[in-house]
Amino acid sequence: MRPSKRKPDELRRVSFERGFSMHAEGSCLIKFGNTHVLCTASLEERLPPWLKGQGRGWVTAEYGMLPRATNSRTRREVTAGHPSGRTQEIQRLIGRALRAVVDLPKLGERQISIDCDVIQADGGTRTAAITGSWIALHDCIKWMETRSMVKEGVLRDQVAAVSAGIYAGSPVLDLDYAEDSEADADANFVMTGNGGIVEVQGTAEKEPFSQEKFDELMGLARKGIKELVSLQKLTVA
Repeated sequence: MRPSKRKPDELRRVSFERGFSMHAEGSCLIKFGNTHVLCTASLEERLPPWLKGQGRGWVTAEYGMLPRATNSRTRREVTAGHPSGRTQEIQRLIGRALRAVVDLPKLGERQISIDCDVIQADGGTRTAAITGSWIALHDCIKWMETRSMVKEGVLRDQVAAVSAGIYAGSPVLDLDYAEDSEADADANFVMTGNGGIVEVQGTAEKEPFSQEKFDELMGLARKGIKELVSLQKLTVA
């Protein structure tokens, strides 16, 4: 029995609050159970120096956790003078996931910056951030379309992410913190709406796991992402 009483293939309750921020070109407050992440998309008429003059745009991401997003207060990384290795890894993952579904030449020489701020953490913050950021990115690009800044086709597909792991010997979908902290293995899966694999991050915490178990995790992830993609479509319809 899972601590949350969910079935092995059951997601936590997921909700999207579109247009959460009044100032951003695109925004979404996503909730994966008790994990809440605010995702905003900001259009910037600038590019990294190494991209200038190449006739294509860029999508980048920043990620952070509020001090009391967790059980005990976490020091703000700005006071430490630099982001942690974990933070850098996650924000690069978010950027890669979103760029996988953007036609960068059609974006023009502009940058869309995605900010993911974890308000409350209960496992799966990076997967929630990716899934919610797609909504924010979608709305930012639609904002640009209505102003004739870009034509249709910049956003080529959807992208979403979910975790799956082995808890108490059984493969389960969408781990919360109680499961993640005790899992035998856990993995994060990032996939497009068409089922293409963008990235898989998997780790055996104790004993190595078999190909058969990995295939089960992949099957759970595909099911979960299919549900998330459907929810994304309903949100932006």
